[in-house]
Amino acid sequence: MLNLPKEGVLSHQPIGDFITEAGAVINDATVAFQRWGEFRGDPHGKNNIVLVEHALTGDSDAATWWEGLIGPGLALDTDEWCIICTNVIGGCSGTTGPTSIHPDGTPWGSRFPATSIRDQVRAEQIFLEELGITRFHAVLGGSMGGARALEWTILFPDAMGYACVIAVSARSSAWQIGIQSAQISAIVRDPAWANGDYYSTGASPQNGLAAARRIAHLTYRGEQELDERFGTIPQAGENPLGAYRRDDQRFAVQSYLDYQGDKLVERFDAGSYVALTDALNRHDIGRGRGGLNKALASSIVPTMIVGVDTDILYPYHQQEHLSRNLGNLLAMAKIVSPVGHDAFLVETRQMDRILRNFIALTQQVPSPNELAERNGIYDI
Repeated sequence: MLNLPKEGVLSHQPIGDFITEAGAVINDATVAFQRWGEFRGDPHGKNNIVLVEHALTGDSDAATWWEGLIGPGLALDTDEWCIICTNVIGGCSGTTGPTSIHPDGTPWGSRFPATSIRDQVRAEQIFLEELGITRFHAVLGGSMGGARALEWTILFPDAMGYACVIAVSARSSAWQIGIQSAQISAIVRDPAWANGDYYSTGASPQNGLAAARRIAHLTYRGEQELDERFGTIPQAGENPLGAYRRDDQRFAVQSYLDYQGDKLVERFDAGSYVALTDALNRHDIGRGRGGLNKALASSIVPTMIVGVDTDILYPYHQQEHLSRNLGNLLAMAKIVSPVGHDAFLVETRQMDRILRNFIALTQQVPSPNELAERNGIYDI
């Protein structure tokens, strides 16, 4: 019997010393997580666990950032499914990251190793094993969470029955690396960055983090949505068309982006933002696996692919590429929205339909493990 924490309670699971893909060591690592719904089944076989993966600045509180989709009677019905969501390694919401305390008693800071999406998945796999879980029903996530879900299907295909990969690509494109590197640059050029060791200085690179968020948010939303909402109108009480440019005389869209930057500064750590953005830059399913298409073709996990028609950050053609090359495509779905990349977080009605369809398909289509058992496939 699994000893899981109470529903919605933030909990922590030690996973020991974690060795990254590149060979660095994160001592005494801990993974923060939350769960909703009661566990039923065999932790090493068929069960009702659905693993939900968060995006870049998300956390383990999936019931909040995916409000309306997780709960009794909702698409991810907690009367039927046991939903588990972890905070990613390198994060700042309970899992070991740059803000965490190093064994020497001071924050990791600049000593925190670079990590990859594969590292994120391996840390999560160790976390599940520490809980006593080696198999689960499905994994799903969007954006960085989608990259993690996709990596799960390649790294540990026997661990799950199904996957749903939302608003992400098979690898980071040069454009994505460029725009994400610009965000990192905004942070590390802030004088308060202190080479990543600002935790004991009494200051933090808030201006850099806010600037990074402003850049990022332009890729999270759609051009059409922003133009319809703001156009060229000035912020109330301000005049951006005066004789001299002034920081306090803004267009409305500038005020909106400033707000988004300030809001992130209140809840997120700049060191984690750099670490996780760098991990996204390293995302490449094909690396060391014979290239993208060969790696995708090797996937045996029935996988649903979901994209957004107006996504600037991960354009829909990238999800089409996934769907054409995956070895076991379960279904393809498109979110139609002017919102852009963030549509998978805000278009609740469309995501409700998509996730209900995904769950239904997982109950109709046999998993690879079920097929193997049904066909009597044994190791000889």
